Amino acid sequence: MTRADVLSQVAALRTKREPFVLATVVRAERPTSAKPGDCALVLADGTVDGFVGGACAESTVRLESLRLLAAGESGLLRITPRAGSETLEEGVRTVGNPCLSGGTLEIFLEPMIPPALVLVHGEAPVARALVRVGTALDWDVRTVTDPAAPIPVDTAAVVVASHGRDETPVLAAALKATVPYVALVASRRRAEGVRAELAALGVPQEDLDRVHAPAGLDIGARTAPEIALSVFAEIIGERPRVTGHACEASHEHHATAEPEVAIDPVCGMQVAITPTALSAQHTSETVYFCGSGCRRAFLDDPGRFRS
Repeated sequence: MTRADVLSQVAALRTKREPFVLATVVRAERPTSAKPGDCALVLADGTVDGFVGGACAESTVRLESLRLLAAGESGLLRITPRAGSETLEEGVRTVGNPCLSGGTLEIFLEPMIPPALVLVHGEAPVARALVRVGTALDWDVRTVTDPAAPIPVDTAAVVVASHGRDETPVLAAALKATVPYVALVASRRRAEGVRAELAALGVPQEDLDRVHAPAGLDIGARTAPEIALSVFAEIIGERPRVTGHACEASHEHHATAEPEVAIDPVCGMQVAITPTALSAQHTSETVYFCGSGCRRAFLDDPGRFRS
């Protein structure tokens, strides 16, 4: 797969709102097979598309990419053939991989996490202002007019600004979908009436308490853009904090768990346990490997690597 092939997939992944890591070789010492500019995509399931070195280097890139994807942070990965040289300093992780044929690789790992998705129901001035303000924040803000439209699983917020149209069914659907932020742009009197309608539909009290109505922080907003600003300020204020990451709202809804890790019994390298990881069955145990060479050595003489 060429660099152009890898980069052509980026737009498609972004359209599908799939998180991934773009791994790019920025420095390579001979006799490594990779060259500066070589790149690969690492998906959340551990799939690697592209080329950033041999199988052993790829295994290390997979593990470190999944770790950074879980943290929502970028970093530089340095892979050397010197065993036991693993270190971590700010922005750089050095990993000793004794399986390398020689040389050192430096690979920049950049997580690509989709922007926070906000659904705005309505076409009134406040609804249009919500789209403008959210777009200025680089969020994915979409206008929705169909009350039966499906709610994507990674939706960060649903804001109803439809001035009395289809408010109750949209709010009920958002609550059922456990959307983190659900809000209604309305007067306090109208908000209480909508809460009563939701209660009559059987919506439990704990869900009713989750509806922000009137929507937004009380900052004295009067105009449509000011109301929109107050809504986004409330969304930002209530989201969980992800220390050290600039795109917290995105990361909250796309965060992946820290990868499970196994130790290659042949070389001692850490290996991410993923569906695509190289493995073998030994008695009742699944053993994971950084590359085919270690797997072959283990299968030739398992007793040598197992006490």
